[in-house]
Amino acid sequence: MMGPNKLVIAAAGSGKTTYLVRQALAVEQKRVLITTYTESNEEEIRRKFFEINGSVPGNVHIQTWFSLLIEHGIKPFQGKLFDWDVAGMLLVSQRSGFRGRDLQGRPMYWGEEDFRRCYFDRRNRVYSDKLSRLTIRCNEASDGAVIERLSRIYPFIFVDEVQDLAGHDLDVLAALFQSPANVVMVGDPRQVTYVTHLEARLKKYRDGGIADFIRAELPRKVTCDIDVTSLMTSHRNSTAICELSSKLYPKMAAATACKCPDCRQPAPIDAGLFIVRRKDLPRYLETRRPVQLRWSSTVKIGSPDLPALTFGRSKGLGFDRVIIYPTKEMVDWLKNVQSQLKAETRAKLYVGLTRARHAVAVVYDPADGEIVAGFTVFE
Repeated sequence: MMGPNKLVIAAAGSGKTTYLVRQALAVEQKRVLITTYTESNEEEIRRKFFEINGSVPGNVHIQTWFSLLIEHGIKPFQGKLFDWDVAGMLLVSQRSGFRGRDLQGRPMYWGEEDFRRCYFDRRNRVYSDKLSRLTIRCNEASDGAVIERLSRIYPFIFVDEVQDLAGHDLDVLAALFQSPANVVMVGDPRQVTYVTHLEARLKKYRDGGIADFIRAELPRKVTCDIDVTSLMTSHRNSTAICELSSKLYPKMAAATACKCPDCRQPAPIDAGLFIVRRKDLPRYLETRRPVQLRWSSTVKIGSPDLPALTFGRSKGLGFDRVIIYPTKEMVDWLKNVQSQLKAETRAKLYVGLTRARHAVAVVYDPADGEIVAGFTVFE
């Protein structure tokens, strides 16, 4: 089953988590670590084990990335760099260690020379955006003992949703590649709606560039196979949805809809791609009952009685029907696929489209006679 380290690039709905679970179940006796960025995906991995196997085997440990770094990357080695107890992690959404502003009003931050204030808040919690960086510091201070210990405890290390890792996280992965552990990673670079932090380190690989990082940054003697074909079949999306969403990333292999009898039950009569004018929105919501997707919770939705999620929160989920409240940039692309999109907007539109099994609707008021290619106006 196992060979060199491996990165599997997967399409939405292709069974990324199922793939890792089956790989883990094929390992007998030796310990397996499965790690992922979000707590929701950690729970999805556990659920998938119960669905397939009835339980999580005793040799398999499932843990979020942040928790892994604290437990195995920092706490056992904290005496090498500092002499206080780590009180956990403080989740931050912007650069941590804010010091103040200079005379021109520009923000200033604590640097390495102010170690405690750089990495910790006043309650000795590690800033989330510094966890992987501190792990690397601990590994260097202990002459590689962090990675040696982790690879000894877990001979097999699997990473789900690897596209969410960034910056010094990639340094941790690179160190694991050079260890005795067998590392398998699965992810979809088109779904970078979250990243672990926004540090400048390895910034050019932040927007789903994990494969480029492996090709460019790993030492020649370190091997990591990149598989871009095995998980390109979607067991969720229809052919129309696969074709449209694949146009967002024309340089990547296009996803195709599977032909599994269990997945491809007779499609409902309302399957397809639809434009819904605002005047018709209440009727569409009442008759089709879609899940509503939007950029943020501040975007007004048509029905408080139907489920509503942000694009980021919807990642990993699947529904029969979705309706998207698009940004102007998204609408421009739907009208002309050559239109420019920011990386974040492109990823969120991809996630929104690929949540649906059968029907995607977009709220938009076209001009008289205007046609959005591939879409039917809901009447």
